[in-house]
Amino acid sequence: MTGHHSRDGQRPVALVTGAAGGVGSAVVQALVDDGVTVAAVDRDSDALARLLGHVAGGSQVVDFATDVTDIESVRITVGRVEREVGPIGLLVNAAGVLTTADPVELDLADWDYCMAVNARGVVAVSQEVVRRMLPRRTGCIVTISSNAARVPRAGMAAYSASKAAATSYAKSLGLAVAPLGIRCNVVSPGSTLTPMLSRSWDGADKLHTTIAGDPEAFRLGIPIGRLASPQDIAAVVLFLLGDKSRHMTLQDVTVDGGATLGV
Repeated sequence: MTGHHSRDGQRPVALVTGAAGGVGSAVVQALVDDGVTVAAVDRDSDALARLLGHVAGGSQVVDFATDVTDIESVRITVGRVEREVGPIGLLVNAAGVLTTADPVELDLADWDYCMAVNARGVVAVSQEVVRRMLPRRTGCIVTISSNAARVPRAGMAAYSASKAAATSYAKSLGLAVAPLGIRCNVVSPGSTLTPMLSRSWDGADKLHTTIAGDPEAFRLGIPIGRLASPQDIAAVVLFLLGDKSRHMTLQDVTVDGGATLGV
């Protein structure tokens, strides 16, 4: 157990966005394994249903089909979670999308889409949850960003910019709420073996070049010699949500096998 405070003997409650995605579903399972009740939020109701069928201990998971870009829907969902599941003590912003395009030819609709999900969605959900955490003077938020937020990536301008915005907001929020007992940290994965990554591959050798590096794309390889698994990312998220990291806030923890050389 990582140690999550509960109230009145009740299980702590975590809200996880993007819960049906590769990293999100691994985070849900890790939290359930740690004795946490999870409000699983995702815009894909069918994927949420599959998640509930696959999670061990699924009775601890309650699904809420919600689009994080819809502000009113976010407000309604957070209110329902508080009423129907319990006070939200933990939040994981894991909803994310990836679009790829040359920055010169980038369709502004793709830019807006990345910003809406990866950045605006983080702001919308975090605000609604923090407003409820503040009177309780306790809470912990982890935002899933990317190592692409701090280094240029060929063909990933919109994604990288949206993740940089999410990272900056999460730290600013953390600074504002730290005196009130609420911690905000960021986890920045590198290439992780998820459906979102595999959909972006346009050739059979992409796995090899992702690990070995691609000089033509100015991309270093992964020194540790493998892709991350979603469980690798979830383990770090779980640590940052637990009491063992109680003195950590405003931190951006990179989990990329050394791909960005510690930048």
